[in-house]
Amino acid sequence: MGLNDVPQSERVNIGFFGRRNAGKSSLVNLITNQKMSVVSETAGTTTDPVTKAMEILPLGPVVIIDTPGYDDEGELGSLRIQRTKEILGRVDIAVMVTCPEYGIGDCEKELIGIFREGGTPYLIVCNKSEELSSDATETPNGEEILYTSCMLGKGINELKDKLASLAPKTPDMPLLIADMISEGDIVILVIPIDKSAPKGRIILPQQQVLREVLDCGAAALCVQTEQLGDVLTSLGKKPRLVVTDSQAFAAVSQIVPEDVKLTSFSILLARHKGLLRTAVRGAALLPEIKTGDKVLICEACTHHRTCEDIGTVKIPRLIKKFTGEEPDYEWTSGHGFTAEPGKYKLIIHCGACMIGDSELHTRMKQADKAGIPMTNYGIAIARMNGILERSLRPLPEYGELTGGANVK
Repeated sequence: MGLNDVPQSERVNIGFFGRRNAGKSSLVNLITNQKMSVVSETAGTTTDPVTKAMEILPLGPVVIIDTPGYDDEGELGSLRIQRTKEILGRVDIAVMVTCPEYGIGDCEKELIGIFREGGTPYLIVCNKSEELSSDATETPNGEEILYTSCMLGKGINELKDKLASLAPKTPDMPLLIADMISEGDIVILVIPIDKSAPKGRIILPQQQVLREVLDCGAAALCVQTEQLGDVLTSLGKKPRLVVTDSQAFAAVSQIVPEDVKLTSFSILLARHKGLLRTAVRGAALLPEIKTGDKVLICEACTHHRTCEDIGTVKIPRLIKKFTGEEPDYEWTSGHGFTAEPGKYKLIIHCGACMIGDSELHTRMKQADKAGIPMTNYGIAIARMNGILERSLRPLPEYGELTGGANVK
């Protein structure tokens, strides 16, 4: 996989924040070496967040996000500020841009406070530094300020180096499947090709697991559900692991013998993204769902919905079959998300393969703060099919996940 092929959810998301006309867009254009954002002397030129996936050395693959001015005015300005706050929950690194005219005022202090409260690594950049007689600006907490000038090209390489130093470190231990298999193992990947499958390709979690199996020197056999029985029979030895699409969980669990380990792409991805423990606990609430309870179903991508869409059709149908109840559903898609305290009985999230870890963890924090349990599609499906315990068994952290939890 080349750097330009890295999925957006696996890239470092870097947001540029600050007042109108502080020079955010000029700085973004210089860093990216592209006219990514419109630049004008008129304050408020950037009216919506502008994003660009690219490679910046020495960081590697990133998503750059230029945001509207945080000091925007009027009703439309308030909406722009709200969009900026939403972006704050998505970024891995925040760059707070000011200039000699603004210094570190109330607006800048508020942004710094938001970064610190959310635990977001951040830099303070004073742009337009050609207007300064000396590089000296005080900050509330004595932080370092990086001085840049788009006019003079000053500080740009230093800014890139600082961003690279703040980038999330890649964990040493693989968190998809590599620590569960060995070289020479056979791994069967059950990938249904139905109306919901994207034409001409397989979905991101399936791609990622397949690649990691191959990187480990194991053999990957990709089959559809109806081929699985014959493939198992024809193998000269038992597969080390079977990984299935969640929507085929019920059928696949009937085919795979109990002495063969079984899990799902959704569970592996939840583990990889740090959602697994939260999702297992949240799934324990499914039997308690009653008619009239509000359930929020979140889809991180904005794909075209079919008549058998998993979020709007299959999961509600399965909940009715499992509980005999009909809760009230609300749906969100893309970057929209809400977790109003006391409003929802449960949040059921998609696999989150199309959003970064920072955005997913922000959503988890919002749900936890609001006191709302949260699970995901695959774990909810396994729970309602009575096979969650079996599907967690292959994971090294199985005992921690099932200790005291209802995972039947």
